Amino acid sequence: MTVMTATFRNPLNPGADPFLTFYDGNYYLSTTQGDALRVWKSPSLGGLASAEAVTVWQDTDASRNRQLWAPSFHLIDDHWYFYYCADDGQDANHRLYVLKSAGTDPLGPYEFAGLVAPPGAANEWAIDAELLRHGGRLYLLWSGASELGHNLIFIAPMSGPWTVSGPRVYLPSAGGCPEVREAPAILQRNGDTFLVYSTCDTGKPDYQLWMHSLPADADPLIPDNWRQHPAAVFARNDAAGVFGPGSNGFFTSPDGTESWLVYHGKTTSEYTYAGRSTRAQRFGWTADGTPDFGAPYALDTDVPLPAGDPGR
Repeated sequence: MTVMTATFRNPLNPGADPFLTFYDGNYYLSTTQGDALRVWKSPSLGGLASAEAVTVWQDTDASRNRQLWAPSFHLIDDHWYFYYCADDGQDANHRLYVLKSAGTDPLGPYEFAGLVAPPGAANEWAIDAELLRHGGRLYLLWSGASELGHNLIFIAPMSGPWTVSGPRVYLPSAGGCPEVREAPAILQRNGDTFLVYSTCDTGKPDYQLWMHSLPADADPLIPDNWRQHPAAVFARNDAAGVFGPGSNGFFTSPDGTESWLVYHGKTTSEYTYAGRSTRAQRFGWTADGTPDFGAPYALDTDVPLPAGDPGR
C-alpha cells in the first residue's frame, strides 16, 4: 500500500540560487551547479529532494563553461528559454546567456541561442537574469556593474527572448548594507509588479530580501516609477536556525490558489558560502495588496504541501 503524505520538510535541494516552476503536472527545479545546468522534476514538491538530476546543458566553449550560476527558464511562444550566467573561470568575465528548447518540455533538448546583453554592453559583467512581462512588452532585469559600482540592479527592454533592444537603466535599490544588490525576481498580482531582490554578500548571515513595486500602468524603464519598500521583507530567523535567506523565486500551487516562495538559506551564522540549500514555503498577502513573506521556517518544520499537490 502506498501512503501519501500531506507535508514536506526543507531543504528541497542542496544547491543555491533556485528557480522553480510548476508546469503540466510537474514541478521543475534548477539550482546553481557550476559545471552544467541541471533540472529536477517531480509531480510533488516533496519529491524534489529525492528526484534524479537531469543535465540539460553542458557547454564545450571554454569562454563560458565555468561557474554557471543562477538558472531560470521561461515558456515563451511554445519554447522554453533557459537563462544563466557563466564565465571562463574568472568571475570578472561573467556574462548572461540563454538556451532555446526544441519544444515545450522544460527538460529540453536545448540549443545555444546566444549572449544576452544591451547594445554596446557585451563586455559588461552581468549575473542573475530575470524576465519581466509588462504592458505587452518584455524586459530583462539583472545584476551588473558600471562606473556606479558592482552588483547593481539594471533593467532594459527586449524585442525577443535573447535580444536586448535598448540601453540599460539603473534602478537604485536600498538594502541595509552597501555591497550587493542581486538576484532580481518578479512577482505579479492584480496588475501590480513586485521586484524582489537580494542584498548583502550571500556568504553573510544577513543576506536578505528587499522589494520595489510598480503600478500596472507605469513605465518600468523610469526608475522613479518603482516604489522602494523601506525595510527587508524576508531575513534571517535566528530562533529557527535560518541564516542568509535570499536569491529567491516564486511559483504558484498546482491549483493556482496559493503563492509560494523558493529561496536558499543556511544553518550557520558564519560568513561562508558553504551549506546553502533550497527551501520553499507559502506566503500570503496584506490588505493593501503587497506580499507578506513572513519568516523562514526551521528545517524540522512539517510544511503543508501546496494546494492541489498529489502528495509523495
